[in-house]
Amino acid sequence: MAAAVGGRGFLVQPCSLSFVSNKNVLKHPFGAANTCWHVKPAKPQGFVRHVAHAQLRPTWLPGLDPPPYLDGSLAGDFGFDPLGLGEDPESLRWYVQAELVHARFAMLGVAGILLTDLLRVTGLLSIPVWYNAGAVKFGFANTETLFIVQLILMGFVETKRYMDFKSPGSQAQDGSFFGLEAALEGLEPGYPGGPLLNPLGLAKDIKNAHEWKLKEIKNGRLAMVAMLGIFVQASITHVGPIDNLVEHLSNPWHRTIVQTLANSAS
Repeated sequence: MAAAVGGRGFLVQPCSLSFVSNKNVLKHPFGAANTCWHVKPAKPQGFVRHVAHAQLRPTWLPGLDPPPYLDGSLAGDFGFDPLGLGEDPESLRWYVQAELVHARFAMLGVAGILLTDLLRVTGLLSIPVWYNAGAVKFGFANTETLFIVQLILMGFVETKRYMDFKSPGSQAQDGSFFGLEAALEGLEPGYPGGPLLNPLGLAKDIKNAHEWKLKEIKNGRLAMVAMLGIFVQASITHVGPIDNLVEHLSNPWHRTIVQTLANSAS
């Protein structure tokens, strides 16, 4: 007869003894007279090993295996790519840079909107609400001139950024940026440094600055979501975010997003 205990096999043989002191002998479980069992380890008959693969990094949906091309080496990589846009390595490199630039613009936009709206609501400055700021006329230049100047400046900067993306380090060579190359001190594509863009020197060793990169992209993604909320809020309520906050705080139980959406639909 064979018995299995904890995954190990034992051969069990009956015997008739009045007293047993061997540790490998078990008494009959039903108390039969002078009956015992000799227990000897049996040769392993083979077993199945079950291995549980633990998830080594967090993903945007717990338990979901990330695609193989998102191996966690990128800052803020949580395996989110439901449309498979990053399957091509070159496309993935471009999407990383595009997200980084949009994140930075969103952080600047949210900070600018909240600051100017706070100054407007408190009466410290007499300025229009943020979505009407572009319609303001300036005495030193007309709208067409400002648009052309902005187009030239932004076009120059974006062209330099694209050239550095295609050929990393090419825009840091002497004479490529009016002699300001040392002040910018490009670290890697998407991360210009130097005293102008990294005055505190927080990430001089950009190759080992994964924590700083992660913080930046997390805050940038949050800012992009906030910008979307500000756009929708302005479209529905026709006021700034600080006005909406003040109205909510005046009556928290009856001035919520639910009532606001309900009133806008009616």
